[in-house]
Amino acid sequence: MAGHSKWKQIKHYKAAADAKRGAQFTKLIREITVAAKQGGGDPGGNPRLRTAIENARAASMPKDNIERAIKKGTGELEGVQYVEVMYEGFGPGGVALMIQAVTDNATRTVAEIRHKLSRGGGNLGATNSVAWMFDRRGQIYVDATQDEDRVLEASLESGAEDVRREDDQYVVTTDPATVHAVRAALEGKGVTVAEAEVAWIPRTTVRVEGKTAESLVKLLEELEELDDVQKVDANFDMDVADMARA
Repeated sequence: MAGHSKWKQIKHYKAAADAKRGAQFTKLIREITVAAKQGGGDPGGNPRLRTAIENARAASMPKDNIERAIKKGTGELEGVQYVEVMYEGFGPGGVALMIQAVTDNATRTVAEIRHKLSRGGGNLGATNSVAWMFDRRGQIYVDATQDEDRVLEASLESGAEDVRREDDQYVVTTDPATVHAVRAALEGKGVTVAEAEVAWIPRTTVRVEGKTAESLVKLLEELEELDDVQKVDANFDMDVADMARA
């Protein structure tokens, strides 16, 4: 799963300097709205919504913003109608990209993504051109300053599939349907969770270095800066520390 976790680590290292709360809130609000639209406004019966709310709270989003986003998703409040779209493509070095977007105008979104890919040495692919290289898994991130034995024991007891250390964090892998239950079990055993999500995890990775790696990181950053793009998963492997300083 190096491609996914490497990109998470790079963003984590760069977050202090590059944090843009407004853009982060926009993406979190859209995720809450879409989750409520698809699965209803009760987080107790909608695991995706519950995870989105927890991530919004972790980002210090005001309660009123969260409630409005839910009501817009359920139709209780009028608002922009968002749809979820997945785009597939390739970046520098032949790295496969899964680009998740939430948009009110798919024509605009695909044009913006195609433009970024073209400028960044990549290209947009057809449906299923790269999806077969990835598996959909739950991912829970825990700061590695916490006791390793406690994290490992709590994870396995709660039904996690795998636990591994990636630099300064533990990555707990779960079935997509149980990510929230595992997170709740971890927190119930005193483990502090930094973030949880359902992501596209690569089955194999492509090693990139030097200028190719720098170009790839720049492209990933530019894609995720687009308002309509929620996140990008990719199947690369690289030296995280070097790229985080890029």
